[in-house]
Amino acid sequence: MEAKKMNLRLDMDVQKLENEKLKKEKNKAEKELGSLKTDYKKLILSMRTAGLGKTSE
Repeated sequence: MEAKKMNLRLDMDVQKLENEKLKKEKNKAEKELGSLKTDYKKLILSMRTAGLGKTSE
């Protein structure tokens, strides 16, 4: 019985560590996505300012 409790505690600790790692990775990915969105908006604004992306007639 004690061995089962010990194994369950270890399993819980492992799950907690994995959960923390996934949260950190998720936060990092969200920051990178935000940065990419910002860069994209700046690129579009620069293209509009320079007059690029318009078809010439």
